[in-house]
Amino acid sequence: MEKIIIEGVEIELTPPDNIDVKWVGNNFVKDQLKASWLKVHPNDLPLNPRLIGKPGVGKTTLACAVAMEMQKPFWIFQATMDTRPEDLLITPVISSEGKIKYVASGIVTAMIKGGVAVLDEGNRMGEKSWASLAPLLDHRRYIESIILGIKIKAHDDFRFVTTMNEDASTFEVPEYIQSRLQPSIYIDFADADEEAEILTANIPFAPPEVINYVVKFLQRAHFEDEPFSIRDGINITRLILKLAYQKNYLDLNKKNQKLKEKQLIELMHIAVQNILGDEALRYLD
Repeated sequence: MEKIIIEGVEIELTPPDNIDVKWVGNNFVKDQLKASWLKVHPNDLPLNPRLIGKPGVGKTTLACAVAMEMQKPFWIFQATMDTRPEDLLITPVISSEGKIKYVASGIVTAMIKGGVAVLDEGNRMGEKSWASLAPLLDHRRYIESIILGIKIKAHDDFRFVTTMNEDASTFEVPEYIQSRLQPSIYIDFADADEEAEILTANIPFAPPEVINYVVKFLQRAHFEDEPFSIRDGINITRLILKLAYQKNYLDLNKKNQKLKEKQLIELMHIAVQNILGDEALRYLD
């Protein structure tokens, strides 16, 4: 583990996330995020955008993919209703030698290293936790650790983004925090061509007829305002292929493998039922 000394205190840093992701689809939202993080003058400051949309539309993927394109390491911090201020900043833990050591969160490590902090599902945590990030998200760009009694200034290359789901299990973010989280970038369901491209990028060995059938199902569900996402589509596609392999319908290690229509309908029905439930079956052919 990498360590750093700040104001005489040794702090252990958190390793960055090592996920190979690629954004496929709507480049407009990608360009918006990139623009938010730009500095166009030595006295300029990057913005702290929030990515908003239904679960599973690719908000976290977008943030990580843009960080990779900008050649920045990134750290994902998963927010929950139990997230405490010290979880977001620096946490004291007992080492194997029985001594207290101080561990920086992914957010603080990104601040120190000049990387990207992705606060995932930020509207699941309460105001007290958000308050600990307030000075980081304005012109001050620092955090204050009450536990250590020190302030840590963010590196010039540090960038921040939070994702927020649109569902009933989230908290209202305080106004003084909302004003710091700008711009709001909305990510909607992809159109049919984009969903086919995303599925193919994630499961390149899937036969085209499977991809097309799953996309048609998702598009019907989107039209009826169902919350089924491309993440659900990926899981449905993977389960179809596993079932096809199990039933000896397909050998994906051979070229030009194709499911018969009857087999595809059978497996699609099973996959949708197991992943999304009986109510979702009405969107099948």
